[in-house]
Amino acid sequence: MKRTGLWMAGGFLWMALPLFAQRAAQQSTSPFTQQELSGPWVCRRASAVGGADSAGAALSRPGTALKGWTPAVVPGTVLTTQLNAGQIPDPFYGMNNERIPDIYTVGNDYYTYWFVRDFAHARPQHGGHIWLQFRGVNYGFDVFLNGHRLTEKTHYGMFLRAAFDITKWLAADGHNRLAVIVYPPDPPGNANGGQGGDGTIARNVTHQYVAGWDWIQPIRDRNTGIWDKVLLKETGPVRIDHPHIVTRVPGTREALGPQAPAYLEVTADLVNASGVSQSGLLSYTLEGKTVSTLVRLGAHDTQTVRLPVDTLRHPRLWWPNGYGAQPLYAIQLRFRAGGAGATPAGSVTPAAGGRAGAVLARGSVSDEAPLTFGVRELTAPWNAHTRSREIRVNGRRVFIKGGNWIVSDAMLRLSKARYDAEVRFHRDMRLNLIRVWGGALTERPEFYDACDRYGLLVMQDFWGSGDCDGRWPDPKKLEDQATRKRYPDDHDLYIRSAADQIRMLRNHPSLAFWCGGNEITPPDDILHALQDSLLPSLDGTRWFTPYSNDSTMSYNTLGGNGDGPYGIQPLETFWEHRTFPFNSEVGSVGLGDMESLERFLPAANRVVPLAGREQDSVWDYHKYIPYGHYPDAYGPATDLAGFTRIAQLLNYDQYRGLIEGFAAHAWDWYTGVIIWKTQNPWTAMRGQMYDYYLDPNACLYGLHQAGETVHAAFNPVEEKLCLTNSGDRRTVRLWAKAYSMEGQETPLLEQKVDMEVDTTLVEADLREAVDRLRAGKGIFLLVGADGVGGAKNAAGGTKGAADAEAPLSRNLYWLPDSTGHYTGLQQLQAAKVDVRIRVTSEGKAEVVLHNPGRIPAFFIRLSVTDNRGHRLLPSFYSDNYISLMPGETGKVKLEFPVSKNGLRNLCLDGWNVKKCYFRGL
Repeated sequence: MKRTGLWMAGGFLWMALPLFAQRAAQQSTSPFTQQELSGPWVCRRASAVGGADSAGAALSRPGTALKGWTPAVVPGTVLTTQLNAGQIPDPFYGMNNERIPDIYTVGNDYYTYWFVRDFAHARPQHGGHIWLQFRGVNYGFDVFLNGHRLTEKTHYGMFLRAAFDITKWLAADGHNRLAVIVYPPDPPGNANGGQGGDGTIARNVTHQYVAGWDWIQPIRDRNTGIWDKVLLKETGPVRIDHPHIVTRVPGTREALGPQAPAYLEVTADLVNASGVSQSGLLSYTLEGKTVSTLVRLGAHDTQTVRLPVDTLRHPRLWWPNGYGAQPLYAIQLRFRAGGAGATPAGSVTPAAGGRAGAVLARGSVSDEAPLTFGVRELTAPWNAHTRSREIRVNGRRVFIKGGNWIVSDAMLRLSKARYDAEVRFHRDMRLNLIRVWGGALTERPEFYDACDRYGLLVMQDFWGSGDCDGRWPDPKKLEDQATRKRYPDDHDLYIRSAADQIRMLRNHPSLAFWCGGNEITPPDDILHALQDSLLPSLDGTRWFTPYSNDSTMSYNTLGGNGDGPYGIQPLETFWEHRTFPFNSEVGSVGLGDMESLERFLPAANRVVPLAGREQDSVWDYHKYIPYGHYPDAYGPATDLAGFTRIAQLLNYDQYRGLIEGFAAHAWDWYTGVIIWKTQNPWTAMRGQMYDYYLDPNACLYGLHQAGETVHAAFNPVEEKLCLTNSGDRRTVRLWAKAYSMEGQETPLLEQKVDMEVDTTLVEADLREAVDRLRAGKGIFLLVGADGVGGAKNAAGGTKGAADAEAPLSRNLYWLPDSTGHYTGLQQLQAAKVDVRIRVTSEGKAEVVLHNPGRIPAFFIRLSVTDNRGHRLLPSFYSDNYISLMPGETGKVKLEFPVSKNGLRNLCLDGWNVKKCYFRGL
């Protein structure tokens, strides 16, 4: 069989082999709709059936018996299939991961697997083509269809997609079989306890965390498998590849009010897969107006086609979370035959030396490509005052409050629903950026779709980390520092993969900027290819930083690595210690509560991690960061449940204080901060605002509190009231009150304040009153700001009608006594809370909480549970870990999944509020 070469098109590596995605029998989908080939796949270890050359043709013939094969998870990995089949224990529970063979010990053959799937598809008619697309395989693969090998040579690269024209090889009777052999990364790396193990995993163009890190144990198969979607698509002879849209929004805009025009620039590659010339119109329609251009393609020709610039007269602009809305537009690029100079319908014009093919009938559509986008323009000017980069969206500067993201699931069990929940949590934290860390993935389009919806800007790292790639000498590494700086082995594969991923992601409005790698640049030739060639030609609209703490992003005058600090800190640190002006990593603790820990800690290991005591082996295995002696101020914890309750108080305080401290110095010391880190893709016990099971802890709500657009905060260093405003001009009423542990109220401050855009004001010194009142037992300090009239725009006009006393900020602190201990909290009397629940629709409810007594009701956790008392996850709360002073009322909106038996309850549990359940949600 003759096989021709490979070429890049449509963001995929296209194999010049006739293959075509046909519609399944009795399926009435559009011929241009991609059909996913998920289940039912089966798999088996290749050593049991033979390799590509010996077994591929036979395994891919329909009817070949597959006795003893295992149902496979696709998309997925070998390990996810083994787990699903009950062949291995859950590696996220206890020490189970130690019971699973590691690829470095057992060898690559152990995790080299065949994956086979039968599918029904007839050959297309009238010159159609079917394309088989692989969106991600780790690490190499060969593919066979109906006895024919489709890969001329093994395809390598975790981040290089591939597609095949399978039209010619589809079975005449429509019964087809696909067989794919998948090879692990080579070398897989020795998981010797180092960051990325011995570092050699980075010789591949793959993710690095799978050999272990300081927040995860090694993934035993290194995530070998068909880890992303396998798709079929049908087109005519002309295919639309990698459409690209650029939106121009000149000037400085505001989120509200009428908008000046914006401009759309659309390009796409048209590929003529036939042996005859084709002519037609490339077009799209938006808001009743059609934009088009005439194209003539020679046989087997590819052209980049630029459509006329379109003016959007009254655009709905896309903004980051907290700065405005996130409207999205959708268009459909379409190539339709016809136009001046088109060959008459039905005629055939063979290309010289080529195979004849049908010319598209006039008016017929050959291909369609959907394109969803947001209208916005991003810039990243240098801020000479802070000596760091600042991000501007639609001309307006955005103070970056971000979170570092590893990957949704360490075993790549990725899903649209999980992406949506995780990104929504980041929205609820009132963050506006997610950094996708370079030791993991280029995230999937579904992740970016969620970021588009929720307004989370994205800093996307390319694949590399200083730990593996030689920034530091490291005795754990197999090879010397200079050798590691040249990783990966195949630079050409890296560059082709980068081009592919840029094309895949560049249309998302959430994508804010690219980063060459985590704490190190890639090798010089790769770096130059990225910044001087690929990004200017394939994107051209986004800032690129060579690495995550490069001096072009944040000028380092402090020495060290250019990020941090890490671990639990005195709250004063966040206010008085000036760190890096755009800090890409700074973080603290993040232990879950008792119910969270019970999901993966065996009963014997549910122990209190006392400071100074040797750490439990399972806690150590799951990378616990000690809280040190900080819990001691709250009194002794006699059991783990009590310890985790104290941990939640510290969690809330740490992350509220972190954002408050950085935001108070916005545009003076800082232009942005990115927390290390906001989520865990496995059952780690550190750096997370919610656990692997999507159960939030108090970190999330501390961030939610600190991220208010107008925020009243207490500076613990100077003991002054601080007011920040990241929104429009407005006048507010600033106030502060103190409450004793017995609930006695002492007013401290009330005054009117005029706030400009993006400002911080220090308004009142509370030291004398606060120190006097808290000396004995500590106090509750309640501070806030209410709106006075409407918010003002830059020209001084009112933007929207605001209530005369609209609440903008309410922020409660619990302050220790003069010795630094929370003696009052330890002795706090019980409080009763009245609860009213109103179900607003299926899976949604409103809860009104009221404190009718004289004792403060402190740190109330709401949870939606099933009938056994287990939390329904993921659930979303407009606020949580709520405290109510005497006479106060609060409202919380809930959204939760439907339990299997339809019974849902609300659990209420507080520091001094008895745990109780309310049935019938």
